[in-house]
Amino acid sequence: MKVLATLWFWVVFLTTAPICTTVGGLLWLVTWPFDRNHAALHAFVSRWCHVLYLSWPGWKVRIEGREHLPEGPAILVANHQSASDILVAMGLGHPYKFVAKASLFRTPMVGWLMTWMGYVAVRRGTAQAMERMLADCTGWLRRGVPVLIYPEGTYSSTPVPLPFKRGAFQLAIAEQVPVVPVVIEGTTRILGWDGLWLGPSARVRMRVLPPVPVASFGEDPVALADRVRGLYLEALGLPPEAQAPVRERKSA
Repeated sequence: MKVLATLWFWVVFLTTAPICTTVGGLLWLVTWPFDRNHAALHAFVSRWCHVLYLSWPGWKVRIEGREHLPEGPAILVANHQSASDILVAMGLGHPYKFVAKASLFRTPMVGWLMTWMGYVAVRRGTAQAMERMLADCTGWLRRGVPVLIYPEGTYSSTPVPLPFKRGAFQLAIAEQVPVVPVVIEGTTRILGWDGLWLGPSARVRMRVLPPVPVASFGEDPVALADRVRGLYLEALGLPPEAQAPVRERKSA
């Protein structure tokens, strides 16, 4: 069944991606004069990805809490356990830009669409790259567009979220926009951590928690990160002992 699920996904992807890219390119051209935030293209691609690429009958996705998504700029933060998290998050139906590793932007079709939609690339390993990423995110926030960031920075190989890096929370405080936790569960049943084969059966749940205002945290992104990570642990039913050591929490 793993073979069938994997073949199904790749047949659907390879069949529909060229169509999606072509239609997306035309939509970008048509809407560019009056839709500089590319909201229409994002809505089209999000729907396409979420519905078609998760269409294997054994995969069930439940989304809760969309009413908590605020109008206007915000930092959406999601936990990260699988490459399929991105497809699930596309189901939010919200006009955000997400931050992704720069290598994805070099992928044919997928990378072209990400570039056209104005998603934000991050190159890991240098302070300059992080500053560029934060500057790009700031630009979108100031245009009223939310940004989705995975604060762990990479996949967690266990149900416990990795230590949250400070960038997303530093940005939220600097721009005084709320942080919205997005809790994703069950995606490792679709695609395991850096796995190759897709699972034949998965029950995925994505919950949007109420926004966390940042005003009371002053200039302390670590305290804000702690607060948000605590909400994740509570939502995932994990014990408070899963909190990360201070020395790890302070990584940028």
